[in-house]
Amino acid sequence: MRTRLLLGLSLLSTGLLAGAFGYGAANLVPTFNSVPIDMRLDFHAELMKMNGITMQGAMAISALSALTLAALTRERARLLTAAAGFLIVVSFLITRFGNVPINGRIKEWAATTPPPDHAVLLSRWELFNDLRTCTAMAAFVILISVALRQAGRGGR
Repeated sequence: MRTRLLLGLSLLSTGLLAGAFGYGAANLVPTFNSVPIDMRLDFHAELMKMNGITMQGAMAISALSALTLAALTRERARLLTAAAGFLIVVSFLITRFGNVPINGRIKEWAATTPPPDHAVLLSRWELFNDLRTCTAMAAFVILISVALRQAGRGGR
């Protein structure tokens, strides 16, 4: 029973994480790229204030629930949930060491002016965003497969 609840929490939190990253990649980034740079920088800086709390929380809950589930399960489910937890940790590391430093620069640019090479740094931010989106979505797909496998066995 507790592994089913933990799997549910993993699915919910990882689904929210993958969905938020996916929405950002599919909708926010193209919108960022179609508005004037000063508007993008202002919006991006404000968005990061909110995302700092919600996205870190979603990543923490996703990783902890998947890795705890890996510790409580056996055989293939253990390997799959551990892989999902690892991918979520990778999403966090990409965010922390890739996106966050650039977000700090974007915040500075919003208060002043962007440097001449700002397009290169924004492209790098988008690359990191795409990578973390893929790792979060892969983790979600893995957890869905675990849930479907358990459902096929009658939830055992």
